[in-house]
Amino acid sequence: MEPQHLTNVSEFFLLGLSDDPELQPVLFTLFLSMYLVTMLGNLLIILAVTSDPHLHTPMYFFLSNLSLADIGFISTTVPKMIVDIQTHSRVISYAGCLTQMSIFILFGCMDSMLLTVMAYDRFVAICHPLHYKVIMNPCLCCIFILVSFFVSLLDSQVHNLIMLQLTCFKDVEISNFFCDPSLLLKIACSDTLTNNIVMHFVGAISGFLPLSGIFISYSKIFSSILRVPSLGQKYKAFSTCSSHLAVVCLFYGTSLGVYLSSAVSQSLRKDAVASVIYTVVTPMLNPFIYSLRNRDIKRAMWRFLSKTI
Repeated sequence: MEPQHLTNVSEFFLLGLSDDPELQPVLFTLFLSMYLVTMLGNLLIILAVTSDPHLHTPMYFFLSNLSLADIGFISTTVPKMIVDIQTHSRVISYAGCLTQMSIFILFGCMDSMLLTVMAYDRFVAICHPLHYKVIMNPCLCCIFILVSFFVSLLDSQVHNLIMLQLTCFKDVEISNFFCDPSLLLKIACSDTLTNNIVMHFVGAISGFLPLSGIFISYSKIFSSILRVPSLGQKYKAFSTCSSHLAVVCLFYGTSLGVYLSSAVSQSLRKDAVASVIYTVVTPMLNPFIYSLRNRDIKRAMWRFLSKTI
């Protein structure tokens, strides 16, 4: 297909996960179920935290914002794919593609930033328990949320500007179920070396800096826990951050795994299947990790459900 100028490209085609007609009902049922489970789990956490005065603490305030970010993260991609399967249409407009990409990066970066803030919250709670309420005051918590949002917004807009620099495309088919910026660069027919460098640099900073903050916080947390003489106190201190640590490992582990597999694999369709792990599975599992390993969340959920029923 001959390259087209950007002004002539009005829409793209999302190839999805499979072209097999027999698999479409299975994919529709699977992803609709996963989406509903994700929405229900994260909404329950938000409602439980807001309705229970015992959970009006910085840790659960950040958790409810993380659940909100997960809802936005999965709602950016999965509903579009479900509608495409049902309507047998895989068309997405150029403006819609850029919008989806921007919102996807916004909430993905928000997840990363909030996990870093939560790691700092656990650091203060374990290493400076006597000053916890003074340090983690409501004003600072709100500042953390606002900074996380504006940094994520800046990251998404930088990616958006990079995509707007593309002058033409050699293809209009995107080998995924959402508008992945790396795939858009691959189908561009203009010189994308500078765009690739800038995008990977920005992506490395937005991923490396939050991960570094989490690593520093947990290195100090573990060193503080090891100095505790009582085994019971060690277990209690570690249990307060075990859920968060599990979510961090899941989020960054799946993201890094998908990135490495896409670098090694030559199959774009396999990369699309692998991307399901961090775009769909991770937001779905986060509520289960926090609710199953947290007695306060489980009690708050039961109280909320009993009042509702």
